[in-house]
Amino acid sequence: MEARPYILKETSLKAVQQNSFEIAVLPWGATEAHNYHLPYGTDIYEAEYIAAEAAGLAWEKNVKLIVLPAVPFGVNTQQLDIPLTINMNPSTQSFILEDVIESLEHHSIEKLVILNSHGGNNFRQMVRELQRKTDIFLCTLDWFKIAEPLKIFDEPGDHAGEMETSLLMHFNPELVRSLNEAGDGSAKKFSINAFNQGWAWAPRQWTSVTNDTGVGNPAQANAEKGKKYLQEISQIIADFFVELSETEIKEMYK
Repeated sequence: MEARPYILKETSLKAVQQNSFEIAVLPWGATEAHNYHLPYGTDIYEAEYIAAEAAGLAWEKNVKLIVLPAVPFGVNTQQLDIPLTINMNPSTQSFILEDVIESLEHHSIEKLVILNSHGGNNFRQMVRELQRKTDIFLCTLDWFKIAEPLKIFDEPGDHAGEMETSLLMHFNPELVRSLNEAGDGSAKKFSINAFNQGWAWAPRQWTSVTNDTGVGNPAQANAEKGKKYLQEISQIIADFFVELSETEIKEMYK
């Protein structure tokens, strides 16, 4: 495979010296069980692949961006009773993010995009705190909140369901076990309706919610759906990268 100049872990010093980067993209995943049929690294693979696809499209539009290596651990405080779940507390994430920002300050990076691939991660408060400490423009996006998946999927699911399974079937099919082995992803809801409506919030205790760690039935997943969804969200993110590149920091507000 030929090294892509916009993927830092693939490129070389010689190639980096030949380019001037203004945007850094930091994919951030998690290491956790995804039903019985998807790998523990599902969120990592998704973060890396989606970031690379979107960056490649933006690179073709002359956007000078560099995709950093993915952070593989996310906030999984309510899943530690599931074997080999790896948790990274939000406070730890904040320290890591601060170190990455400090490093980027030495290399003329003007903007940093945290591309989040895990529902338990929430970088907004970290960005609020760290923005006042740096001149780099900080922002975060959740790829799984982009576009309307019901246009493609019968039942997208929340975790290891049709949407995620379809994506992995497309770009990492060798890691997807037979759907005959998958649980149906049935999940309980809160007994208190305010939590279900979203205006009150509490973290879900995962093993109390689901028997197979999945939330959403993967039965209707296929690679073609995954390919279509990947193309759709990658183009949307690439367009965002282009717009971000074209917008001066001092012109962020009209």
